[in-house]
Amino acid sequence: MHGNAGPGYPQHISVSDLEAGRRRGDKIFLLDVREAWELAVCALPGANHVTMSEVPRRLDEFPRDCPLVVLCHHGLRSAQVVAWLRAQGLENAVNLAGGIDAWAKEVDRTVPTY
Repeated sequence: MHGNAGPGYPQHISVSDLEAGRRRGDKIFLLDVREAWELAVCALPGANHVTMSEVPRRLDEFPRDCPLVVLCHHGLRSAQVVAWLRAQGLENAVNLAGGIDAWAKEVDRTVPTY
């Protein structure tokens, strides 16, 4: 992971660094904040779906003891969610740079794009 903010957790993670962590079996909580119609197009296995608008109501459901990697389509909504989560004290919140679009283009080309 690269970038700096918080105790040991960067602000952003690249899709290649996320993939490396998943391959190593690192404990990572993936939070997909996209809408249901977007998930119908494509999704990352193991991701937890909570739409951006639901995040504040479900704050207590998110872990604080591992990276909380937030993703969306291109990384813009997830960056906003990460900033908000960090303001609530979740210093482990990390934005997936480029979102699922970057994942589909750089890691797994079988993932549909939209």
